[in-house]
Amino acid sequence: MLTAEQNDELTQVEPGTRMGEVLRRYWYPVAFTRELEEFPVKRVELLGEFFALWRSPSGRYGIVPEPCPHRKASMAYGVVEANGLRCPYHGWVFDTDGACTEQPAEKDNTNFQERVRATAGRVEELGGLVWAYVGPAPAPELPRFDTYVMEGFRDIGWADLPCNYVQIMENAVDPHHVEFLHGRYFEFVGRHEGFTAPASFGKEHVRIGFDAFEWGIIKRRVLKGATEENDDWKVGHPLVFPYNMRVGGGGIHQMQIRVPINRTTTRFMLYTVHAPDGYEHVEQPQVPDYEIPVFDDRGRHVTNYVEGQDIMAWVTQGAITDRTTEHLGRSDIGVAMLRRMFREQMDVVERGEDPLGTIREQHDRIDLPCEKDKFHAGGAQFALDFCDMGSTRFSPVLDTIKKIHISAADKIAAERAG
Repeated sequence: MLTAEQNDELTQVEPGTRMGEVLRRYWYPVAFTRELEEFPVKRVELLGEFFALWRSPSGRYGIVPEPCPHRKASMAYGVVEANGLRCPYHGWVFDTDGACTEQPAEKDNTNFQERVRATAGRVEELGGLVWAYVGPAPAPELPRFDTYVMEGFRDIGWADLPCNYVQIMENAVDPHHVEFLHGRYFEFVGRHEGFTAPASFGKEHVRIGFDAFEWGIIKRRVLKGATEENDDWKVGHPLVFPYNMRVGGGGIHQMQIRVPINRTTTRFMLYTVHAPDGYEHVEQPQVPDYEIPVFDDRGRHVTNYVEGQDIMAWVTQGAITDRTTEHLGRSDIGVAMLRRMFREQMDVVERGEDPLGTIREQHDRIDLPCEKDKFHAGGAQFALDFCDMGSTRFSPVLDTIKKIHISAADKIAAERAG
């Protein structure tokens, strides 16, 4: 267990806090690309602060704190122009570097204009998402992880959850919950709602393991009936520090994203690429996004799909988990390892060094280790179970996704038969 002070430090996201300063060294998705194409300015909250995010007519992006440096009116209601964002109140203009380029009522006071700046962050578009960095300069490179740049058909699920991001990340290094939450509990819900839960989630764990690596922690498992030669152990999949988890199987490649909006709100995102063996290119002019259901009309958690079960477990711990009264066992070694990693990176940043996973060089793609034959279930079957029992079943392009996997499986079967 942690002391109250340790739990408080671990879960903070605000500027000036030890963990908040670590988090400000990373890039975060703050909007869907389509949102700023539909309307070019948006108010966004990130790490307990509000910002104005905009896209110029030429396609350049910018982000500045929401309050205008002049009289604190909201820049999120600003006018997007070719050279920057104009405050709606008095017309001051700020460019993407934060420089004040116009002060209409102060035309004869040029020195004043030069003394005024907004604290601008950096913004880039990648993979259907708009990413922002709001930490100290110089900004690191935006990581081009494989899921965001690979060939395939993609969609993005999302939900804003009323809890701190750390309890979600701790779930990423907790393998044993799968056989109970997604196994026995899933079967229980299925019996009462009239469906059959996928058997692959209920397999018993024989061994678990964790390895620190350059991006975070690789999680490994051996399931009953499998060996250390199976993907779940030999390859595993990574928690990508500090707020992602990469998973996969059956031609499905997914990054689970947990953005700390504020201390008690996390935007949970499922960035999924469907690219099974035998995949044939499908045109996709825009990456679709869909809201993941969290509560039903009675206010109860929706738990008849895998991620809904996870969400229930995270949110019912409370807005911030009380770690002063918990009882960790040997099965929680991954959780303890992650907490040590958080503390170590706080010390790293306090020393003025770059935290884990910082990239300073331009690159085309970062491939993360990730199992292909997940749960020793067989690729095609796992993919169909994923479509039927995972959040993707709420996607507006579910029919297309199913056709992709079925067509690829049929193609492979025909090649083997021939």
